Amino acid sequence: MNKYLATLLQNSWLELAFRWILGLTFVYASYHKIMAPADFAKIIYGYDLFPAGMINLIAIIVPFVELFIGLALIGGIYSRAAVLILNAMLMFFIIILSYNLLRGHEFDCGCFAPESSGFAATTEFTLFRDFVYLALGLHVFFFHRSRRWSVTNK
Repeated sequence: MNKYLATLLQNSWLELAFRWILGLTFVYASYHKIMAPADFAKIIYGYDLFPAGMINLIAIIVPFVELFIGLALIGGIYSRAAVLILNAMLMFFIIILSYNLLRGHEFDCGCFAPESSGFAATTEFTLFRDFVYLALGLHVFFFHRSRRWSVTNK
């Protein structure tokens, strides 16, 4: 690997920026879901993938997981564990979005705010965005070596 690229990848400021980008994004994403769980439950129902009995539970748990992961990344509290959970969630989101895209199912992803917010992202854009977030998360997981603005170094 090019030594300049290796130096860049191991830069603690880059890792901090990626942690904050992911953390702030997921805190923001959790806000509308926490404030309006019934609306989020309707969006989850629109995915047409989950058993009806699980939808309300998913609508309540997922936003709080996003919130706590986001706060952990911002605060540097067990960042590697938080980003591992975040990456698992992103992989799950990517699989769900891909499956619905392949079957031609149109729906609001519910990622940030309901579609009525004025910007309805296409499934393709949402998939691309999730892959970018996954790449940032992988960087944080593999290159988290610094204690820059971290409570823990794990």
